Amino acid sequence: MWLTAAWAMAGGWAWQRRKTNAGIVDVLWAAGLGVAALFTAWVGQGAASTRLWLAVLGGAWGARLAWHLWQRVRSEPEDGRYRALRAAWHGHQGKFFGFFQFQAFLIGVFAVPFIAVAANAEGAGAWTLPAVLVWVVSVAGETLADRQLSRFRADPANHGKTCRAGLWRYSRHPNYFFEWLHWFTYVFLAIGSPLAWLAWSGPVVMFLFIRFVSGVPFTEAQALRTRGDDYRRYQRDTPMFFPWFPKPSREDA
Repeated sequence: MWLTAAWAMAGGWAWQRRKTNAGIVDVLWAAGLGVAALFTAWVGQGAASTRLWLAVLGGAWGARLAWHLWQRVRSEPEDGRYRALRAAWHGHQGKFFGFFQFQAFLIGVFAVPFIAVAANAEGAGAWTLPAVLVWVVSVAGETLADRQLSRFRADPANHGKTCRAGLWRYSRHPNYFFEWLHWFTYVFLAIGSPLAWLAWSGPVVMFLFIRFVSGVPFTEAQALRTRGDDYRRYQRDTPMFFPWFPKPSREDA
């Protein structure tokens, strides 16, 4: 899976070189994991019912996210996070190639929970219901957050402003929160597997990356560059990751 992803990411790197849009890396990452879920379910030695759930849930999650990201990449300029990287690297294509290949490696890392599920010979049994419920809540929440942000950004009157609509009122990154929550689906499906402990790598590694590496830090740095004081007020009033009620703003006090 890693080697296949490496070839796909090499193609993505060539595409971004022509289009000057590195956002394709996110599309390929999501699609790669969806394919990894399908492949792991196919070759796994666990119970057929559990592998079927893995194929359906993992494949559908990857397809939805990849399609959503592709809609943005093909119709919008390069994401500000990648423009900042391009400027910092002075457009160095060797560094971009390494970045794309690191994302291919991460596809292999995040496929580990799928391997744990596919090895579950006992079947998920009673744990199927909580797995499906977590999947439904997380995918529905991420889809809603994406749509709310897309509607906000589509209105020219909101240019330079911070989205506080819907779920974005309760978390500065509701899309990232629900993306993280989704990985608990495979923790439940892996219960009973001899490799069940490996399924925890999904939510643990995802939280570390979102919180400290490529998610929140990059996104918030870009938001501060483009929205300044408005985003600083948003940071002060709104929880960063876990949704909760916002603090009363000073203007309302």
